[in-house]
Amino acid sequence: MNGFQNNKDKKIYSLLGICRKAGCIKAGEFQTEKAVKSGLAFLVIVAEDASENTKKKFKNMTDFYEVPYREFGVKDELGKCVGCEFRASLAVTNSGLADKIISGIGQ
Repeated sequence: MNGFQNNKDKKIYSLLGICRKAGCIKAGEFQTEKAVKSGLAFLVIVAEDASENTKKKFKNMTDFYEVPYREFGVKDELGKCVGCEFRASLAVTNSGLADKIISGIGQ
């Protein structure tokens, strides 16, 4: 399955790659959770093909800590764009890049 369905998706993956290069991304469940709970996360992205438990866990956590939450992409593509094998969750730790990603993904 290819996560690049359209130009909008390509732009989001590109922005996530920029976040990685800038050191503004936390990838994986443990790092994402740590970023949210320590107040570093400005956005949490969970892959659309993540388990329902993972989605629920991060949705509840981000609601509690008042961090924007979006479901986007697939685990393989999210992992590739941040230099990993696959990742079900990511936290963006730069507010400006997080805002660009949120506006690109939409509500």
